[in-house]
Amino acid sequence: MKTLLKNIKVYAETEEIENGYLLIEEGKIKEYGSYEACPKDEAVDQTLSFQGEHSVLPGFIDVHIHGANGADTMDGAPEALEKMAEALPREGTTSFLATTMTSSSQAIEKALENVSTYKKRSQRGKAEVVGVHLEGPFISPNQIGAQHPDHVQKPSVSLFKRWQALAEGHIKLVTLAPEEEGGIELVEYLHSEGVMASIGHSHATYEQAVGSFKAGVKHATHLFNQMRAFHHREPGVVGAVLLHDDVKAELIVDGIHSHPKSVQLAFQNKGSQGLLLVTDAMRAKCLHDGVYDLGGQDVIVQNHKATLADGTLAGSIIRLRDAAKNMMTFTHCSVKDIVQMASVNPAKQIGVYNQKGSIREGKDADLVVVDGEFNIVMTICRGEVAYSSN
Repeated sequence: MKTLLKNIKVYAETEEIENGYLLIEEGKIKEYGSYEACPKDEAVDQTLSFQGEHSVLPGFIDVHIHGANGADTMDGAPEALEKMAEALPREGTTSFLATTMTSSSQAIEKALENVSTYKKRSQRGKAEVVGVHLEGPFISPNQIGAQHPDHVQKPSVSLFKRWQALAEGHIKLVTLAPEEEGGIELVEYLHSEGVMASIGHSHATYEQAVGSFKAGVKHATHLFNQMRAFHHREPGVVGAVLLHDDVKAELIVDGIHSHPKSVQLAFQNKGSQGLLLVTDAMRAKCLHDGVYDLGGQDVIVQNHKATLADGTLAGSIIRLRDAAKNMMTFTHCSVKDIVQMASVNPAKQIGVYNQKGSIREGKDADLVVVDGEFNIVMTICRGEVAYSSN
């Protein structure tokens, strides 16, 4: 199957082609170039020609998403992941990490086994589950957020080994509080195994955070949220992350989790090279206001905001496209910057950049087409149209 996209700006890995084309063959990017070199329509099976200002970008990769469309990773059912995978292309997301919660070991293990089973299915034509983000239970009781306090555990290499075996090696990212007993040992083990260790839900001091960076932490979970904040006498986790270029940080850019000026501060400090756009979305995304479950706790969703009964933020319901649009509004960053933060950096952080995250010959044809207002016009997942606005 050959599909041709033409009359479109191509945001390729090493260049931007103003009036170009892109050819997909058997789910992979075959070639791209300027319109003058575009293949004839009769040489392909499907031609998608665009009118007006349209761009094709690498598909977005959400490395922190719990749920959407009424489903959640912790449901531990194939249908839950399927519902998420079918909904996410509407926002430009072509790949994601199914993200767990601080819950009982039994519930976590059920979710991990479900992901490994689900990944054996064909995932063409929908967003791909590329692995697991283990958020908790190895977190600080002092930075619990919407995680369940009854199930917090000390970081454990032996427990992680068990869980990684159940997940058949698909855990790609682990959020933990490295200052907790066993934290540095786990960070060092994760680093040795090629699993990304992320500081998050952490009450570490600046010095403790820097110590964890030296041990192998190269990622920060939802910067500013549920981590020791910056203080002029104790810079905390936030200060450490902002001052270390080798640590990339997630941002939830919904205008709720962080003030727009805090987002601007992060962008001016770390640049697009140092940030990842994530949603941290829960099951209510794509649904109406109401009360929903998150890790065994009731979450009230009202006016685009998700909270526990006490007002604690409980993830988001934002779409990644909207987070990208907010990022451009808050920081005046470019579309190229969005590609870096929503596609390139996530792919590199979880070790899939050889397959995804940029437009290059031979990579998966995971693509998103946007118009001049950055609306999602079409999303292509491994060569198949998964969403079209028409």
